Amino acid sequence: MNADPGRSPRPTTPDQWDEAVLDAIFTQSDVGLHVLDTELRVVRVNPVAVGVRGIPSERIVGLPATEAYAPLGVDVDEEMLREVLATGRPRLDHLVRGRPFTDPRSEYVFSVAAHRLLDAAGRVLGVVLTTTDVTERERAQARLRLLHDAHERIGSSLDVERTARELVDVTVPGFADTVVVALTDAVLRGREPGLRSHDPAPLLRCTATGGTESGPRIPTAGALLLPGIFGEVLPTEPRLLSPEKDGAGGTRLVAPLLVRGQVFGAVVFQRAEGAEPYDEDDLELADGIAARTATCLENALRFTREHIVMTALQSWPLRQEEATQRAVDIARRNQPDGSGVGSWYDVVPLSGARVALVVGQVDRAGLSAVATMSRLRTAVYSLTTLDLEPHELLARLHATTLRLAGEQETGPGGDGATASCTVAVHDPVGGRLDVARAGTSLFAVVRPDGSVDTRPVDDGPLLGGEGPPFACASLVLPEGSTLCMAPGEGGPRTEDLVNALAHPGRSPEAMADDVARLLAPDRVLLVARTRHLSSHELAEWTVPFDFSAVGIARGHVEEQLRKWNHPVDPFTATLVVSELVTNAIRYGAAPIVLRLITDSATLICEISDAGQAAPHLRHAKAVDEGGRGLLICATLAENWGVRYTPEGKTIWAEVEAEEETADD
Repeated sequence: MNADPGRSPRPTTPDQWDEAVLDAIFTQSDVGLHVLDTELRVVRVNPVAVGVRGIPSERIVGLPATEAYAPLGVDVDEEMLREVLATGRPRLDHLVRGRPFTDPRSEYVFSVAAHRLLDAAGRVLGVVLTTTDVTERERAQARLRLLHDAHERIGSSLDVERTARELVDVTVPGFADTVVVALTDAVLRGREPGLRSHDPAPLLRCTATGGTESGPRIPTAGALLLPGIFGEVLPTEPRLLSPEKDGAGGTRLVAPLLVRGQVFGAVVFQRAEGAEPYDEDDLELADGIAARTATCLENALRFTREHIVMTALQSWPLRQEEATQRAVDIARRNQPDGSGVGSWYDVVPLSGARVALVVGQVDRAGLSAVATMSRLRTAVYSLTTLDLEPHELLARLHATTLRLAGEQETGPGGDGATASCTVAVHDPVGGRLDVARAGTSLFAVVRPDGSVDTRPVDDGPLLGGEGPPFACASLVLPEGSTLCMAPGEGGPRTEDLVNALAHPGRSPEAMADDVARLLAPDRVLLVARTRHLSSHELAEWTVPFDFSAVGIARGHVEEQLRKWNHPVDPFTATLVVSELVTNAIRYGAAPIVLRLITDSATLICEISDAGQAAPHLRHAKAVDEGGRGLLICATLAENWGVRYTPEGKTIWAEVEAEEETADD
């Protein structure tokens, strides 16, 4: 029977409202409700509660909470619940994890809020728990944490294999039960990685693996893995491989390690059979981790390749200084890495048995510094063939540095490299030392009496900086003096250096050991002990300024070759000396000095005069009566040249002994 429309409805009481709200919450809300008594037994649950997902509520009502929810993998925090019962303070956002019967392979996360229940008289009835599914929120936060860990932990070193190992450590077991990282052979050998467009199925070699005890089987290190575990071809982006397709247990996620189309390798993440399968969100996470790893691999490979290049350039050219010069005995220490990259030393044999000792350092770091250093070394070798004074050599080297700096500038704000360099030229005939310095470096002279001069020459402006004039000095050193040279700033204290060097009786190697302990481990060091040529290696005469003296000069040469029992052909040697003396008398000025220097199978002939006229090689015509002197010397001698001094010039020629041939 319908209600009378003219009569007002009966008002709803507060108890009726409470009952209606409670009924709606238990029957319609998507928030799980669990009512426990004071003994923490389950009194009532609503249909969406985690405890009854897939099972009837009567199977858990009346059971202790720990027993009721144990089959779902939920760990009930009884201590927290009893604290709520005792204090009445609610507990909010308490996270619990479990695997509902409706989806046993997936772990779910629920946010639990606990409130104490009281009756009208204020007696404690129990506790009510509300649960909200926050699985997606927690998974998103876990993915962010894993991606953050990948950025923090992957790439801690510039080593290719260690970077692959770090990828495994970051993702096992949080993201995968088994991880396999494979790199291409080119990357493992430090070579340029190939482009994927050229080879969609590159040769991949197992580099790093890891997994849990329950994880799938992992391949052995060094095994070839493509085609196979990564599929037939390398994917261009992360993708899932169906376990049904190849019969493998669990789900697999394959991600390529690519940077700008270059293939560094690939990684496969695999979960054990029965574990939660990968989804689209996992593909995005794997893409981020793989991209981070590929970038770190690129950095590591670039470092490896640059290190190889730097090592090759740093040690170029490989020479045996002891075999190419006799003016000094050498000890060196050469481990230029770290801040010492771009530093170098050189021992350059010069004409007249002289030697140039060079140390330098480019103020930049990395491959560009080593490349600049290599080009400066080449320039030094080229300039030394001109027999320039050390300060003039630095002036030419300064111009070279400026040109290199201009080439390296990339824009208006670019700045080129500068360099420090010290050049010392020692002449074993008389012991003269000419030295010039650009920038700051360690340069000390130890005389045979034990005295140490730590500043025989002042510091000068940097190469590529302010420019000439450069600081220079000339010394005459007794035989057995020791030079200690190291590029760069920040040398040892003067007192410590003097204590290390003031023992001239020790060998250069021993002195180098003591000084190296005072220097940074990445600085190069050169220690050289001087020697003078003896009468068995040097002969010298003053030649009268008259054409009749040409015969006298030939006689000196023939007699000296007999005394030395030198293997050089006497006719060749006397002809070269005759032409050089004639040239000096005709175009030079008195006094004229003839000097012979022997070096086993080589004879160095030098003619010095007071003239400054530059000699030049001429090609005389057939009817000319002269003009063939230097041409004859250039033809007969192994090498020849001219060097200038404040007193005049010296023309020199090296004559080699002919090799003996066996009879047929």
